[in-house]
Amino acid sequence: MSALLALTDNAVQAVKHIVASTEGSSETGGLRMVAERTGTDVNFALSVVPLPAEDDAVVDEQEARVFLDPEAATLLDDKVLDAVVDQNRISFAIADQAAA
Repeated sequence: MSALLALTDNAVQAVKHIVASTEGSSETGGLRMVAERTGTDVNFALSVVPLPAEDDAVVDEQEARVFLDPEAATLLDDKVLDAVVDQNRISFAIADQAAA
């Protein structure tokens, strides 16, 4: 089994904050990432969901849960998710695990 997406401490805190601040969130909830292809580009749609989909890969670090659809899981294998908080805005960045 290959390594899944890793989360930095900043990403863990951001994911926890987003999920906790979403109305109706639960202890089993998490941030779901879905890969959306546009030509040769890939964007990741993010949403807070109460449970992972049946075929989602689950990343659980320090009680921050990220659910990856199968394509996102493949694309983000061996990557690191980081987050930057600027005022009330959270930006996520993806880097190679070797570079992090």
